[in-house]
Amino acid sequence: MWEKDININEVREIRTRTSVFFGVGAIKKIDDIAAALKEKGIDKVIVMSGRNAYKATGAWDYVEKALKDNNIGYVNYAEVTPNPNTHHVNEAAKLAKDFGAKAVIAIGGGSPTDAGKSVAILLEYPDETAENLYDFKFTPEKAAPIVSINLTHGTGTETNRFAVVTNLEKNFKPAIAYDCIYPMFAIDDPQLMVKLSPKQTRYVSIDAVNHVVEAATSTVTSPYCVTLAREVITLVAKYLPKALENPEDLEARYFLAYAAMMGGVCFDNGLLHYTHALEHPLSAVKPELAHGLGLAILLPAVIKTMYKDRANILSYILSPIVPGLDGSADEAEKAAKGVENWLKSVGVTEKLTDEGFGENDVDKLVDLVYTTPSLEGLIAISPSGKDRDTVRRIYRDSLQDI
Repeated sequence: MWEKDININEVREIRTRTSVFFGVGAIKKIDDIAAALKEKGIDKVIVMSGRNAYKATGAWDYVEKALKDNNIGYVNYAEVTPNPNTHHVNEAAKLAKDFGAKAVIAIGGGSPTDAGKSVAILLEYPDETAENLYDFKFTPEKAAPIVSINLTHGTGTETNRFAVVTNLEKNFKPAIAYDCIYPMFAIDDPQLMVKLSPKQTRYVSIDAVNHVVEAATSTVTSPYCVTLAREVITLVAKYLPKALENPEDLEARYFLAYAAMMGGVCFDNGLLHYTHALEHPLSAVKPELAHGLGLAILLPAVIKTMYKDRANILSYILSPIVPGLDGSADEAEKAAKGVENWLKSVGVTEKLTDEGFGENDVDKLVDLVYTTPSLEGLIAISPSGKDRDTVRRIYRDSLQDI
């Protein structure tokens, strides 16, 4: 039935460009990747990471050995935090340039990879800054080669052309999207993900769900996005409870990683709209707020807002977590409440008030949606209104239960 929401006369570009090594033990492929880099004349790299996970997971042992075996020199910038900022990127870019790095290897979740993509651009544009990049003061057409070793199952950034970095001084958290920052190689190894905490496991998996809900309902979606969205939500619904029950369940981690990878491809094609456009101001204002939690808080209100305009698609893709939807435009409340109940079933009960936001913050958040570079572009492809009143209503509806 969702097929009725697709205009077959609109031509869409379907993208998937990164070579991904996927499965238990995939980290061993770093040997082949390092050899391929060396064949291209790359003898120095910068490794982007957080402070702990790249070593705690065991990933670094493989990477360091592969680099040494192939006589590739490296420097490690290990200061990337969740919601990375322009200071991280500028510091790492200077370190990389001073060292003479010719490529970037990112080890971690979305934050090291997004910061690494940004550094890869600045290596090719040494007179530019992260602030200029994320204020869209120049349009990059080239970047140093990127390798993404993924330690979470959520962002999908290892398979797409997107990166997000925060400008703390402006409370801006824009997104960039350039063909030059598709990773050349990516590794998704479920055994590197078993140490994710229960909260991280929830939040990154919910990030993947948000990616596909938005991509499948944007005004530039395609049947490919809808197909991927249904499968992603099906897998998360089945395997997230298993991973929460047993964090070392490799089968659960495998299919959550697969769902996240597909989610990255899905929004590379269908793009994003309400939930991400509204979440970025939340975690820009409060960088300690986990991105996936912010998305989870907003999702029920977003479903409520857009259901009438995408009832066929939403009833189809949400059926694994909200059974019984029939695509009627008047069941928006049922769909939103069903999503809210599913979130609670996997342990996410928070609302914006629980995270320190109140009615007095709404206007500031709305202003950030329309002033942060790139976010108004996301709103422009949303299915149910581009006006401030629509955005304001989503924030207000997210202050408490639907």
